[in-house]
Order: sequence, then C-alpha cells, then structure tokens
Amino acid sequence: MIEEKELKREFKARVKELAKDMDIKVKSVTVRPMKNKWASCSTDGNLNFNKELLELEKKLGDYVIVHELLHFKVPNHGKLWKSLMNAYLGDYQKLEKRLKEIATEQYYVK
Repeated sequence: MIEEKELKREFKARVKELAKDMDIKVKSVTVRPMKNKWASCSTDGNLNFNKELLELEKKLGDYVIVHELLHFKVPNHGKLWKSLMNAYLGDYQKLEKRLKEIATEQYYVK
C-alpha cells in the first residue's frame, strides 16, 4: 500500500502538471483534511485540497483540480467556466455527479 506522504506528493505533482498545461501560475498546493468541501483556492494563487481526494479515482481528482484551477481565470460557474470544463475534461457533469454522490454517502456514514 502506498503511504499517504507519497500519495500527497503524486497529487501535488498532478496539480502542477495540469496548471502548467492550462498556463496557470500556482503559488502553493496544500492537501489537508477538509470537512465541507473538496477544495478551495485564493486569489493569490494558493490551492487547498481535501485529503480524501487521495483515496478516490484519479479522474475524480483531476475534476477537482481542473475545477479549482479554472477559478483563477473564471471566478464563477457561468457559461465560460462550463465551456472550459468541457474543453478540458469532456463530459465533466458525470464526474461532478459522482463526487456529489460520494460526498452524500460520506455525510450519512459519519
């Protein structure tokens, strides 16, 4: 089994890879426990990701990463943001739906 430290390192490397591909500058990437969300970003280039993402399928992690990275270019979830999500991930709505299902399951299990 892969250690959490290694999973974090790989996840952070993936964030940096996608940021480079999307031509977005990232100041810092943190993976930590978060109670109510998968991720957050700040206007000065800081990204925070929920540690629980390390246990999910890579494509779900990519969804969250791309979602947050796009907020550096588009601050809302309007037409442009949706269009860019579709351009980067294809049918991103399926991934979004699965994440909501996982969040709901976790809420009721805890």
